[in-house]
Amino acid sequence: MTQLSLWSADLTAPVGEDLGGLLAADGRLEEGDDGVRLIIPLADPWRASALVRECRVRDVDAHIETDEHVTELRTDPAPVLAELRERWVDGPDKVMPAGLELSAGLIRCWVIASGRPAPVGYLLGLDPRTPELHQPLAAVCAAMGLAGSILGPRGGGPAVRIVGHRRCSRLAEMVGTPPPEAPAGQFPQPMH
Repeated sequence: MTQLSLWSADLTAPVGEDLGGLLAADGRLEEGDDGVRLIIPLADPWRASALVRECRVRDVDAHIETDEHVTELRTDPAPVLAELRERWVDGPDKVMPAGLELSAGLIRCWVIASGRPAPVGYLLGLDPRTPELHQPLAAVCAAMGLAGSILGPRGGGPAVRIVGHRRCSRLAEMVGTPPPEAPAGQFPQPMH
């Protein structure tokens, strides 16, 4: 029997700030006359279904748009997204929020949006449009015991690659139970 960590997403209450994990990945915030919405393209349809639920438990309505090439999650405007915009956006640019700490919910959202196993370790996908955020996000991971190296496009990135038994086990503990939509082996698993 595996004991859950007190830092697990399974044991911490979901908060709107957790959706910053989508911004650590390839998400963006758009402001319109009716408020701020979050949009993120996703590599796999299972990710969109899982993120609709993650948004819902944080009081943000979301839906999936799909064409033959792209699956995209789009939220409705929500006050929590306006708060995220204040922290993650400066003018037209996505920026690293001052004092950002990875919560279990934030890293869970990040893993669902862009995490994937690698031949060695586990990758947390980064936004290719904001390379200036890659190093600061890797530093925040390191501060939470998830030190990793940054991979460029030729290495399967952009992504933070987390390797090692202890770090990968910590990641699995933090993100909690895999969503039911996740294919076997796609979500971080505790290592024994």
